[in-house]
Amino acid sequence: MKSMNVARKARLVPVALTIAGSDSGGGAGIQADLKAFAAMGVHGTCTVTAVTAQNPQKAGKIFPVKPEMIRAQLEAVFEELPPAAIKTGMMHRAGVVLEVAKFLGRHANKTVKKGVGRRKVISFPLVVDPVMVSTSGRVLLEPKALELLLRELLPMAALVTPNLAEAEILGGIRIGSVENMRQAARAIFLRHGCSVLVKGGHLAGGSEAVDVLWDGGEEYLFVSPRVKGIRTHGTGCTYSAAICAGLAKGHNLPQAVKHAKDLITRSIQHGFRCGRHSVLNPILSGH
Repeated sequence: MKSMNVARKARLVPVALTIAGSDSGGGAGIQADLKAFAAMGVHGTCTVTAVTAQNPQKAGKIFPVKPEMIRAQLEAVFEELPPAAIKTGMMHRAGVVLEVAKFLGRHANKTVKKGVGRRKVISFPLVVDPVMVSTSGRVLLEPKALELLLRELLPMAALVTPNLAEAEILGGIRIGSVENMRQAARAIFLRHGCSVLVKGGHLAGGSEAVDVLWDGGEEYLFVSPRVKGIRTHGTGCTYSAAICAGLAKGHNLPQAVKHAKDLITRSIQHGFRCGRHSVLNPILSGH
């Protein structure tokens, strides 16, 4: 009997890129982002900005990657796997932020006025997760790096995704209610000119987790039941990565946020235990 070689046509999927730190505990950072990309059906690539020694309980030592290695990783990805969308996570140091901003800025094709300043329009959507402090309280973004992130990266971003503590810093507003979240989203947009998703998962009280998206013209509220009694690690990374994946697949911003909100809610609901800790489960919760 003659053997038959049947050629299978591989399915073409979009590429997403995460630029973030590595989490040795596997719950946040690059590791969380790549799991979210896989769950959303896109091919994940990465540029590692720092190596961290951490677990769900604490973030220990941080070893930043040198800017020239950041650039080399970005060049390698763009050479053969040009991303349809990008997210940034932990940047940590000013040199890292500057190197990323310089590289991405090469892809700016025009500048437009938005908010109170001018914004660069780049050829792919950029989601900035302004990772400032870890769940355990460790400072993850140095002051000079924050200045550069605000000045260099946000003008290129399609979306910034602060949690409540980050939104208070970026918006200059104390947040204790959904109404405060709405005010902060508008303040951040006016200052930096990019769409804003203020994540309300840590807002005290209530049976629902509410997130506020403001794009400068319309406001969207994303509501899900609050999953009580579970303390997880890496929800912000997973959420922003899932939004990035949705944008890579061609969804508009509200659609991408909705799909990501659904994914993160299911990831918490269907999470599992590892040792003494609750762990997100995006893979079995994905689309």
